[in-house]
Amino acid sequence: MAKYGNNARAIEGLVREAEVHRDVYVDPEIFELEMEHLFPNSWIYVGHASQLAKPGDFVTANIGRQPVMASRHSDGSIHVFYNRCPHKGVKIASEPCGNTGKFFRCPYHAWSFKTDGSLLAIPLKKGYENTGFGDTQANEGLSKIKNVVIYRDFIFARLSDNGVSFEDYFGESLSTIDNMVDRSPEGKLAIEAAPIRYMHTCNWKMLVENQTDTCHPMVAHESSAGTAVKVWKREQGDSTETPMAVQLYGPFMSPYEFYEQSGIRIWPNGHGHTGVANSIHSNYSDIQGYLGQMVAAYGEKRAHEILGEVRHNTVYFPNIMVKGAVQILRNFIPIAVDKTLVESWVYRLVGAPDKLYERALMYNRFINAPTSIVGHDDLEMYERAQEGLKSNGNQWVNLRRLYESNEEQDVTAVINGTSERQMRNQFHAWAKFMTMDMDQHVEAAE
Repeated sequence: MAKYGNNARAIEGLVREAEVHRDVYVDPEIFELEMEHLFPNSWIYVGHASQLAKPGDFVTANIGRQPVMASRHSDGSIHVFYNRCPHKGVKIASEPCGNTGKFFRCPYHAWSFKTDGSLLAIPLKKGYENTGFGDTQANEGLSKIKNVVIYRDFIFARLSDNGVSFEDYFGESLSTIDNMVDRSPEGKLAIEAAPIRYMHTCNWKMLVENQTDTCHPMVAHESSAGTAVKVWKREQGDSTETPMAVQLYGPFMSPYEFYEQSGIRIWPNGHGHTGVANSIHSNYSDIQGYLGQMVAAYGEKRAHEILGEVRHNTVYFPNIMVKGAVQILRNFIPIAVDKTLVESWVYRLVGAPDKLYERALMYNRFINAPTSIVGHDDLEMYERAQEGLKSNGNQWVNLRRLYESNEEQDVTAVINGTSERQMRNQFHAWAKFMTMDMDQHVEAAE
């Protein structure tokens, strides 16, 4: 028997002002409700337009349990539709990306579709004459997703017909994407390689929360980043140039005071970022020629404004994180209640020196890869939490750090950088988007 069903009040009861119930991480029913409600009600990242450079290019993704795909049509337009043949339901594309040529062809019965999703041909079509086929949904081709927005080449979709508009959903938080794109002298990003992909045996929300958890780096990463820093100090001798690897690892050992002063900015609908006044990305070495390119493109004042914004991690609710300063997007894709697929993408700043792309790729390998000495620290913490939350000793997770009883919801604010308010902000959004359509489901069931 279902414990929660479509009971909005029961779901909301899992989120208190500064605590959340363990079921949000460990209950399979809650996970399935997220797939059914939370993800369809939210705006979800599908891909980047640079992955669809040529007509026929496509990418596949999932929004909750729903397989979707985006493709570039012959006229240059981008279309997003459900990855399902209207005949027998077979997935049209099973690869993460590719080029289909001039049309998609179902591998089961060879129904074919134009790259805008419209029906192109059916073998032995005369068998459908005088059957009323022309009045069916199948005759329309691949089912299109109505709510699609391409913002500065980032493709987002919302499955639910009703909900918050793209502009109201993201609001000022889009400034992080703006900053990352503006770091290109040409105002353009490009994906040129596959992401680093790996599986975590934990609930997807643990990874999202960790992106703005500034009280863990100096503890969890002491044996990895801390050791790297100690070795460099011991071996550097008379060297005045800090290796790029040490530049990337070293800031993880910054003290609590550094993160407190760096600040966190929260936005409505669960979005927020660390590194308001300062961040671990602030003191990387300059890349020769880059500033000059930026000044030529934007002017002196604007170029320094763009490069002076060094936000650490920006969480876009529900499940992506963007690092504008090093051009990385991490997508935390829920597979099961205790299984999450992580994709870590690197973008090239078009027109910028290759050294910047090299640094971004190196950061991704050093910090985000399965072979990363830092990444293993986090993975162990997630796995321990997933196991520990099965304990009956305490069924609530405490998020009370720097909590104030008069906290407003759905506001923009800059707060102490070690606050857990962004996590509280995310769970407020979680309850909101989980339940916004549940009353409709209850009425339909009655």
